[in-house]
Amino acid sequence: MNILHTDIYKFSIPMHPFTIATGTMHYAQNIFIRVFTDAGIYGVGECSAFPMIVGETQATCFEMAKDFAALWKNKDAAAIEERLQELHSFTAFNATIKSAFDMALYDLAAKATGKPLYQYLGATGKKVLETDLTIGIDTPEQMAAKAIDFVKRGVRIIKIKLGKNAKEDVERVRKIRDAVGPAIGLRIDANQGWNYEDALFALTSMGTFNVQFCEQPMRHWDDDKLPALVKQSPIKIMADESVFDHHDAERIIAANACDYVNIKFAKSGGIWEAQKIHAVCKQQNIPCMMGGMLESRVALTAFAHFALAHDNVVFYDMDTCMLGHKTDPVTGGVQYKGFLLEVPETPGIGADANEAFLQTLEKVRV
Repeated sequence: MNILHTDIYKFSIPMHPFTIATGTMHYAQNIFIRVFTDAGIYGVGECSAFPMIVGETQATCFEMAKDFAALWKNKDAAAIEERLQELHSFTAFNATIKSAFDMALYDLAAKATGKPLYQYLGATGKKVLETDLTIGIDTPEQMAAKAIDFVKRGVRIIKIKLGKNAKEDVERVRKIRDAVGPAIGLRIDANQGWNYEDALFALTSMGTFNVQFCEQPMRHWDDDKLPALVKQSPIKIMADESVFDHHDAERIIAANACDYVNIKFAKSGGIWEAQKIHAVCKQQNIPCMMGGMLESRVALTAFAHFALAHDNVVFYDMDTCMLGHKTDPVTGGVQYKGFLLEVPETPGIGADANEAFLQTLEKVRV
């Protein structure tokens, strides 16, 4: 199954403004690719550039994608490890754009076997994926009002973006908990926004609010302070930006620096490395969450397949395309039944981009 060429698109999706501790997004700055083979099938991949976290932009991803596509021409798409190693040998880092190419290979591999991706990856029998829904940073009052609206829509788990101001963050969570009552699950994500003192203050102050966990309270360069925070915090700590690959996972877990780990393809470089992170965490009894950036339902469907196939993924933050996307440029793919996700049973990922939408985008074929 040799690769003939790759089509690369600047997959820009307009958004309602969405704010986290590190900035505000007005577009999902994504890349979509199709890797065509001489077997008469193509594989799809998508990534979402999030420069304030991974250091990649849509523009850098687009340029790197051209180089990656040239490296793979006339090569065997079924040799997944070899193809991915070529990308790693060509450039260090750039995990986000690598994840789109990784995804396309797995889509091709599953299609070649006639299996949905979750079956190809080794399904565990898990059937139900319930996502949270995320509230971006705003005033405490506005965030509480949005939380009430979420609950009216059937949301049972709310993720709250924090990290701008620790004292205000405590008030944000207090008002949300008061607004939604005790039965709704609350998760918080500081996106590296606090220093150690602020993190300890905020987490201690929120100890009575029944928060499931806090994602990435501090900058990754403060990882040495995480063990002390884990010991003192009444709220469980989930490593996100501190864990890009399985080496990071080994280091953080060995230091007793987290309770949970968030797996994202945009950090890991895709499924191949995500499986290694999962294996390390499972061996050390560290449960995982499946997360994302601002991907459409193409990549989101791949996330759902991965989550179904890996039993140590027990938390699901798969609301990426629900965070203000003004259009859904996807055919097929995962479907939301309320906030439960249903994965397609068609071969491969089972999602593709809408042809009419693709015609409006900047494209190159390599």
